[in-house]
Amino acid sequence: MSETWYGGPEPVPDKLSPRDWLRVAARATPLIVLVFGGLAILLLIRLIERPLAGMRRPVTPYVTQGVCRMAFVCLGMGHATRGRPLTGAGAVVANHASWLDIFALNARKRVYFVAKSEVARWPGIGWLARATGTVFIKRDRREASRQVGVFRERLAAGHKLLFFPEGTSTDGQQVLAFKPTLFAAFFDPALRGDMLIQPVTIIYRAPPGADPRFYGWWGGMAFGTHLLATLAARKQGDVTVVYHAPVAVADHADRKSLAKALETQVRAGLAEHRGA
Repeated sequence: MSETWYGGPEPVPDKLSPRDWLRVAARATPLIVLVFGGLAILLLIRLIERPLAGMRRPVTPYVTQGVCRMAFVCLGMGHATRGRPLTGAGAVVANHASWLDIFALNARKRVYFVAKSEVARWPGIGWLARATGTVFIKRDRREASRQVGVFRERLAAGHKLLFFPEGTSTDGQQVLAFKPTLFAAFFDPALRGDMLIQPVTIIYRAPPGADPRFYGWWGGMAFGTHLLATLAARKQGDVTVVYHAPVAVADHADRKSLAKALETQVRAGLAEHRGA
């Protein structure tokens, strides 16, 4: 994320009771075993997969997908999808509301996130990101040609690259304007002709009686505090991932037109759900 969104007052988490802490322990224990056990299995498989298949990763993405699916079981949180995910290589763009987005998007379809280079140095998260094949890029125009090369290499390996074009996370109740700069690389002649991008809407429903923004993680909210509040919830809500029709880059004259078209679909998906 390049900027931080501050949209209204952030919820003040309730003080956890002894019963809340029991729920935290009951959910956190299997979740920790799942995530780090899955990581250990992934790294062991990668020792064989890397020399045999290189960048293609024919096995390890299934480990990531399985871990993400089971994470919602550990949390006691519902996960559903609508629409048909893009088949073959391409890109995916989605609204960004929470750290849970990573689990929600990986649970149905094997994707590779595109993140700013600083994420690689974040404690814990950077390690997990590198292990699962995240693409790290520098937000610098001087790096544009190199990024095109990286994207071409990943797409040639059959990867689906996932971007959060809002550039930050929100409370999950709205979609911010998509930043067109992120789409410049796809207008390179080497990519534009056959490039498809699928817009995806992530929709969270809060636990009964909770703030509708319960799963949103934005502004100055601390990750640890938000994680504890999620684990301590008496009843969980759910998340729905909506896959919209893919958009051909070649059908758009420039990156602004493309960004607007993708944003419109993602925004309509959220509005439809809220209206219902």
